[in-house]
Amino acid sequence: MNELDMKEKMKKLDQVIETHKDQPGSLMPVLHETQEIFGYLPEEAQKKISKELNIPMAEIYGVATFYSRFTLKPRGEHTIGVCLGTACYVKNAQQVFERLQKELNVKPGDTTEDGKFTLEATRCLGCCGLAPVITIGEDVYGKLVPDDIPEILNKYR
Repeated sequence: MNELDMKEKMKKLDQVIETHKDQPGSLMPVLHETQEIFGYLPEEAQKKISKELNIPMAEIYGVATFYSRFTLKPRGEHTIGVCLGTACYVKNAQQVFERLQKELNVKPGDTTEDGKFTLEATRCLGCCGLAPVITIGEDVYGKLVPDDIPEILNKYR
């Protein structure tokens, strides 16, 4: 993110903080809107939130790391979730997960160098009849084998 983009986003953050500043329980909505602005919760934004809302950084970090919807690292354009719940796991989801890691050259939780994909392990997605399952954004792919992965990824490249 270049310096101009960061300044614009920090201005938006100022507006978000001003909107919620005097409301009880303002931290959660501020963090949600901050993540919408930046795509993640950068340290600089956390420090500003801490100062403006008078909330210790440790508390902000605790909330940000407790809730799985928040991330402290930039995310890719597409988030890939691999279900490792019981039904998917017994149907070889781990092999699908490993193929994704190989194809994308990333470790679980990381984002590709081009910023296109973030790879995550998830728990049950409620699609057990389609096991093994991955999601890419809102799209669901089921009954997968590792050799399906390259073709699926090409749709998003």
